[in-house]
Amino acid sequence: MDASDGTVAAEGVTPAELRLAARNHALPLEALRYDITPAGLHYLLIHYDIPAVDPAVFTLEVDGAVERPLSLSLADLQARERVTMPITFECAGNGRALLEPRPISQPWLTEAVGTAEWGGTPLAPLLEEAGVRDGAVEALLTGLDRGLEGGRPQSYERSLPLGDTGEALLAYEMNGAPLPPQHGFPLRLVVPGWYGMTNVKWLARVTLLEQPFEGYQNTVAYRMYDADGEPGDPVTRMLPR
Repeated sequence: MDASDGTVAAEGVTPAELRLAARNHALPLEALRYDITPAGLHYLLIHYDIPAVDPAVFTLEVDGAVERPLSLSLADLQARERVTMPITFECAGNGRALLEPRPISQPWLTEAVGTAEWGGTPLAPLLEEAGVRDGAVEALLTGLDRGLEGGRPQSYERSLPLGDTGEALLAYEMNGAPLPPQHGFPLRLVVPGWYGMTNVKWLARVTLLEQPFEGYQNTVAYRMYDADGEPGDPVTRMLPR
């Protein structure tokens, strides 16, 4: 940064990136000594504003290409089968600050990782109860967080191929305690083995789709772009680093 006029050099970190870095944080690498990352040390990425959610009136809706739409309160979900799993997350953009040319976004080095003990109820039995129609191909996961991206106001939404929902967890606990607000209270999706962007926080709706989702987070964000700027294959499962 040029201290004389406050501008940022072309190769420097932009003010927008600094704002992102202030909202989010990485894992101190010495915290890898913990098998389970303490919640306050787990890496964090918040796409939009953290919503204020009243757990007393919260509901999860399951709709779309189903025979029997469901509406479940947090208490309903907590009364169902409870499972816990230690699951490692990594941000799909981990290491982007080391790339040349450097993509302009959250300036991660290599610390965007963490392992938590997630507790909740499996998604698959809810889908079975709702009765997924034969033509369904994807589950669209919609969070309560909203923001502006690609010039359009939107909720954070990601879709998951129906065949990959079998291990998904509707998590309401992190390390044995209710989810912290920044990690998706009161409910989030957790999909073992997938990069962090798939694990939709503040989850409020699961919609079964008969056509692939074409929203921003699937068709623009989280894709492997070629040298000409054309979006290529989507980012999905975590790869060895």
